[in-house]
Amino acid sequence: ELNWVCLIRKTCKICRAGGPSGQLAKDLLHPTPEEEKRRHKKKRLVQSPNSYFMDVKCPGCYKITTVFSHAQTVVLCVGCSTVLCQPTGGKARLTEGCSFRRKQH
Repeated sequence: ELNWVCLIRKTCKICRAGGPSGQLAKDLLHPTPEEEKRRHKKKRLVQSPNSYFMDVKCPGCYKITTVFSHAQTVVLCVGCSTVLCQPTGGKARLTEGCSFRRKQH
């Protein structure tokens, strides 16, 4: 946590690496993609959602169905009525054997 006390005492890892000039060791304007992905969707440099649409291929009849990543209902195959995914608290869980491809916007 960056605060005035650690700037004065140089006790924080981020402040200490900068030395007497007061530069930060971490570049806050250019975070790594991994850091951006871990951040909350509203706290990223450019806001972006965690959800997406995907094409799911049925393992039985090979028909493709578009499914939302955070679907809140059970999604069935149009051709053979096989369950493609089931809702959980967050992302939907794909049925074993189903292959998917993330849709591009």
